[in-house]
Amino acid sequence: MIVFDLRCSGGHIFEAWFGSSAAYESQRAGGLLACPICGDAGVEKAVMAPNVAAKGNRRPELATSQKPGAAEPTPELVKAVLAKIAEAQAATLEKSEWVGGSFATRARAMHDGDEASALIHGQATPQEARELVEDGVSVMPLLVPFVPPEKRN
Repeated sequence: MIVFDLRCSGGHIFEAWFGSSAAYESQRAGGLLACPICGDAGVEKAVMAPNVAAKGNRRPELATSQKPGAAEPTPELVKAVLAKIAEAQAATLEKSEWVGGSFATRARAMHDGDEASALIHGQATPQEARELVEDGVSVMPLLVPFVPPEKRN
């Protein structure tokens, strides 16, 4: 797995994980990347600073979960950020096709070139998800709980 900082044409910077650099390029070329904040599809790699870890016993900041002097986020800020994430996910799902339990099969077919690339979402078992990632298929879990269409009343 590899993590990239990405930037949309609106200037939002966000982090995304890919199975490989080729997986990133494939998703970008297929128009499958979108900003989680505004939904913009004009996404490119942002400049990143490498995270080179110091020797384990020389990083006292690891004892705390935040940087010294940093204020803890307020509940209002956390709520606002989570609302933006939910809003961006909902906007992306509107452009995506629900494929239910055939997600792993369809994602693999797209990856293998047996089916045209498209934005899809659906269900996969943890084992299916692991196998997709191990095989370099670009997938990710939804960040906000999602109710499948057949379960809505």
